[in-house]
Amino acid sequence: MTIRVMMNAMVLEHPGRLLVYKKMAVPIPSDRQVLIKVSACGICRTDLHIIDGELKKPKLPLVPGHEIIGRVVSIGKNVTTLKINDLVGVPWLGYTCGYCKFCKRGEENLCDNAEFTGYTIDGGFSEYTVADALFCLPLTARFARPESAPLLCAGLIGYRCYSMISTGAKNIGIYGFGSAAHIITQIAKAQEKQIFAFTREGNIDSQLFALKMGADWAGSVSELPPEKLDAAIIFAPAGELIPQALAALDKRGEVVCGGIHMSDVPAFSYQLLWGERSVKSVANITRQDGKDFFDILNRVPVHTQTQVFHLQQANEAISKLRHSSIQGAAVLVM
Repeated sequence: MTIRVMMNAMVLEHPGRLLVYKKMAVPIPSDRQVLIKVSACGICRTDLHIIDGELKKPKLPLVPGHEIIGRVVSIGKNVTTLKINDLVGVPWLGYTCGYCKFCKRGEENLCDNAEFTGYTIDGGFSEYTVADALFCLPLTARFARPESAPLLCAGLIGYRCYSMISTGAKNIGIYGFGSAAHIITQIAKAQEKQIFAFTREGNIDSQLFALKMGADWAGSVSELPPEKLDAAIIFAPAGELIPQALAALDKRGEVVCGGIHMSDVPAFSYQLLWGERSVKSVANITRQDGKDFFDILNRVPVHTQTQVFHLQQANEAISKLRHSSIQGAAVLVM
């Protein structure tokens, strides 16, 4: 396979500004990295937080994107887990140190020295990217399509949120019905859960989309569901949703916050928390999460609804995502 010297990429040069479409040198993999020819990269809500400057200290200039699908075209001399032409996915977690206290106890998602794809490491809004071979997920041919790209973050973080809920939870609320929500809803329904979807006030299109994806009820975030919830997952980056979700919970109910960034949480009455209710956050994913999630996908057919854009249309896609004009997920193709 011929590897070009230069490639096209969308680059963040300054937070708060549009990405720049430009030529860059194709990166050279280090001893433990692989070079990947990117076929598709999803756009995640986290990308917006980075581009808008809400997540501080990104690598600059930066190629964003951490929902990457592509094929290995070159390997570093110490790579033994992958070979040329392997189909791989590259998720958010791009490197962990292996020696901090969190890594040593199997909690690499909390690594003190972690690096992140499309944030501290260049990502997939480009024709080629490099990634640590140990943090690439080998994929079967069925995941070669652009529609699979959102599984690499929206799917994975949705899965980790869902897996943190008690297995006995039956009624599950989802606040913010976008890319992650529409994936995990399908898995939850396959496991005979009831899903209650909450969207922005007046967003009838999103509510209809939630019902189409299998939700049993859909309404606005200001409403209470028709039944008490055993658990709630908050994907929307809005801190004010935490007390609203607590108000919808039954005793011993759980609220899981799935975003890497959220606005401030307002003060709320202790009565909302009393009754052994709990609030917890999800931080990143582990490689084991990736293996477990894709194992489930081999048993549960999951359809991802996507809107596809060409690489140079990244700013248009980001704008649509920011204004909730995309049902499901946005994906860039190269």
